[in-house]
Amino acid sequence: MIVDLQRFLANERPVWSELEGMLDQLEREPGVRMSLEQAQRFHCLFERTAADLAKLRTFSSEPETRRYLEHLVARAYGEIHETRDRHRGFRPLHWFFATLPQTFRRHLRAFAMSLTVTVAGCLLGGLALALDPEAKPVLMPFPHLQQDPAQRVAQEEQATADRLAGAKTTFSAFLMTHNTKVSILTLALGMSWGVGTVLMLFYNGVILGAVTVDYVAAGQARFLLGWLLPHGAIEIPAILIAGQAGFVLASALIGWGSRRPLTARLRQVSGDIVTLIFGVALLLVWAGFVEAFLSQYHEPVIPYTAKIAFGALELAALTLFLARSGGTRRGRDEETASFINGGVPAKSERASA
Repeated sequence: MIVDLQRFLANERPVWSELEGMLDQLEREPGVRMSLEQAQRFHCLFERTAADLAKLRTFSSEPETRRYLEHLVARAYGEIHETRDRHRGFRPLHWFFATLPQTFRRHLRAFAMSLTVTVAGCLLGGLALALDPEAKPVLMPFPHLQQDPAQRVAQEEQATADRLAGAKTTFSAFLMTHNTKVSILTLALGMSWGVGTVLMLFYNGVILGAVTVDYVAAGQARFLLGWLLPHGAIEIPAILIAGQAGFVLASALIGWGSRRPLTARLRQVSGDIVTLIFGVALLLVWAGFVEAFLSQYHEPVIPYTAKIAFGALELAALTLFLARSGGTRRGRDEETASFINGGVPAKSERASA
């Protein structure tokens, strides 16, 4: 109940002005995301303004103020209960630096499974080669890997001609397309309820483990690191992320602990799967360039120490990017979005990208 109308208007007008200012900002910048504190303040201003409108309806002497408040409350209500995607168009930088790492972190269990399967393959491959060196042609179906490691290192270090002269671009393009095909296949085999994804990751792990044991046993660990680390620091995690996407797909198909229908489960993860595999493709483009222009050149052309340091720097940067990039944690983002949308879960970051 309003006793003194003019005093009421003077006291409440700053609240209305603040709410109007927040609404103007949201309309000018459709992609802006509120913090939890800002969302709480917005909701408080909305409730207070709506209460003021209810009180003012009893006064016929302020029709302009009443219409102003009706318009203001309607705008705020629309913002709170808005369910459409605010973002207009695709924003590549936001997708890469926010959506991609947030999506990766959202499915850490699937990545851990991908890593576990690959490590298990590495252990088996390394153990098999250590116990039975004659199994090398079976474990490593690539001719350049089947020769004696010391002999290959000697040949590489004594080579005077650039065997990739004039063909670096072609070679890097081949690597990009080949590795991308393998990654897409690893993802697609998630349709086999994850069995195919497991086999692909395990097989890659067997080869990696066998190569590692072969070169380390021959005393060529430094060459191995200088050869594999520059591109492998990106390429191997990319394959693991492809496996992660495959397991996300498999989990949606299996639907453990979920009563939602299959179509709803697939729709829920489709954006995340696309985000992960596009991220994998970008990583493999970089890895292809590095392998063609750096990894294939050894001492004395490029010191192993420099190549190892470069690979370690890449791995550290990728780890930091996936672990920290994207700003706030998803939990806070979802809480804020849900608060803004009146308890209706907002579309995830992957959809907005």
